[in-house]
Amino acid sequence: MSDNTSMLLKANLKQLRLPTMSAEFEQLARHAAAGNEPYGQYLLGLTELEVATRSANALKARIKRADFPVLKDFDTYDFSVVPKLNKLNILELARGEWIENNFNCCLIGSPGTGKTHLAIALGQAACRQGRHVRFFSAATLVNHLEEAQKQYQLERFLKQLDKTDLLICDELGYLSFSRAGAELLFQVFADRYERASVLITSNLAFGDWEQVFQGERMTAALLDRLTHRCHIFEMNGESYRFRESVKAARKGKSN
Repeated sequence: MSDNTSMLLKANLKQLRLPTMSAEFEQLARHAAAGNEPYGQYLLGLTELEVATRSANALKARIKRADFPVLKDFDTYDFSVVPKLNKLNILELARGEWIENNFNCCLIGSPGTGKTHLAIALGQAACRQGRHVRFFSAATLVNHLEEAQKQYQLERFLKQLDKTDLLICDELGYLSFSRAGAELLFQVFADRYERASVLITSNLAFGDWEQVFQGERMTAALLDRLTHRCHIFEMNGESYRFRESVKAARKGKSN
């Protein structure tokens, strides 16, 4: 390939916004020539590189927009912490069909059993499937809603959430909200009923959610919608963090 042809091709690929093809076409052309590959095979290999790079970049962007506090996956979760938790059922959710069917998921149980870990892992699995995910702690989501309302931007923020395939609300019940904040959170969950999926983690049993939503009527109305099409997992057991602290303390004494 002449220098002039190479320069023109790079210029064209830049204008077409195909950076991976621009970076790789010369090397692939040499390999194709050495292997006497047909033009079609060379072009296929070149376009496959571009597609793979774009897919990887799109995944990074989705994970970044999701705003996970940390990145955790199923391979680092210790299912022995919650012996009654069905591992196969959790991994089945990672396929994402429940999101496609607008089901919800609730991880309910005592602190330290890895509810947030699994929520993040399920959120990342959804990102890998091309879905749009947003992760909030319950307190942060309420703060965003209240601030948006004060700035007359609530409708705009709700529209952003509406474009999300999976909304993760973590640690519901750890902090109390104002009545106005609870009503805004109720609105978000209710608006997604049978339209888009919610994943909630909470240390409170459903019967105690009145503490959050400050009233039996609003709590009953929410639970009626939320649990209608919902995968519910009880995650009660010994705290993983406590168990690790005990192990560390014992190790220190032995040394």
